[in-house]
Amino acid sequence: MTLRDRLQSETLISAWSGIPDALTVELLASQPFDAVTLDMQHGGHDEASVLRSLPMILGQQKHALVRIPVGRFDMASRALDFGAEAVIAPMINSVADAQAFAAAMKYPPLGERSWGPTFAAGRSGRPSDPQVWLENSNADTLAIAMIETRRALDVLDDILAVDGIDAILVGPSDFSIAWTNGATVDPVLDDMMTAIADIAQRAGDAGKLASIFVVDPGLCGRYRAMGYRLMACGTEGSLMRFGAAATLNAIKTSLQG
Repeated sequence: MTLRDRLQSETLISAWSGIPDALTVELLASQPFDAVTLDMQHGGHDEASVLRSLPMILGQQKHALVRIPVGRFDMASRALDFGAEAVIAPMINSVADAQAFAAAMKYPPLGERSWGPTFAAGRSGRPSDPQVWLENSNADTLAIAMIETRRALDVLDDILAVDGIDAILVGPSDFSIAWTNGATVDPVLDDMMTAIADIAQRAGDAGKLASIFVVDPGLCGRYRAMGYRLMACGTEGSLMRFGAAATLNAIKTSLQG
């Protein structure tokens, strides 16, 4: 079942990978997450690590996403050709941004994606017949536009109306900076939660999926109630910190007993 299909009725959790090492990605993908996102914007992933890491995710029967750097729409179609099922584009602040992103993600007549799924056809587990691939790929792949700024919020409905944009993802850290006019970075700022809920509502009304990066796992239930169905939660660093803290606490408790 595709990521799009599952998100119609399920809430899915994606781990977030910033370490450009295929063995680390393989270990992360073996954990009970629904998906893994490879981060090229703020994480260390590059084209080579994405190419080599995607099979580690797909081999674990997990959904594979890639966040490209700002404006690298050429990498959007490249990530799909490497085998990604969804691509997240940061800083989509205008209709022109959304149109350029959608064009790179979708085959004609919807977009301008060039033909060449050399790696993806063999990695995806989907039928590799070229005609079947062409007919299904636009629906099977997700173009996820990040909403992070007041500029994006001001034109959100127009971004959502762009054909080929399938979903939005809220980046709460950047959104908090924009929301407070640069005064603070606080991804759990309560003052902006009404706006974050409104974004999910408007996405749903437009027939698009809503997703969000989650810093505090305790907020996942609240986000789901708002309408968010895909949540990115769990970087290598945070998982190591939580795991190390739990392990050391157990050791200390045992030694004190």
